[in-house]
Amino acid sequence: MSGSRTQFYLDKQNAKFKGVCSGIADYTGVDITLIRVAMVVLAVATSGWVILGYFATAWLAPKKPTGLYETPDDAKFWQGVRSNPKRSTAEVRSKFRDIDRRLADIETHYTSRSSNSLAAEIDSLR
Repeated sequence: MSGSRTQFYLDKQNAKFKGVCSGIADYTGVDITLIRVAMVVLAVATSGWVILGYFATAWLAPKKPTGLYETPDDAKFWQGVRSNPKRSTAEVRSKFRDIDRRLADIETHYTSRSSNSLAAEIDSLR
């Protein structure tokens, strides 16, 4: 995989024109239809200045690399990271603490006396 998952990309795969609106939708996690409607409303409200920004973005932004996300859940995770990195870091820490706790429980279970006595019983049956 090449490219950063936290960078803005033009999403040519879901594009209607240049991929700017679909890139914004991919980056933010907002529905692409809402982004397109907002772009039209802003184009009318700003007398077309948004269109200049649209074309500048289309010219400057890189294309989204294929295979940037492995699954839809992966895409949602990275959208969350971009919207609130501190919360995402806390969630990852929490998951690692949970995994660490589970591994400690497994280790305790397998190294406890009850499992040693069970092993001794199995050996005595041989």
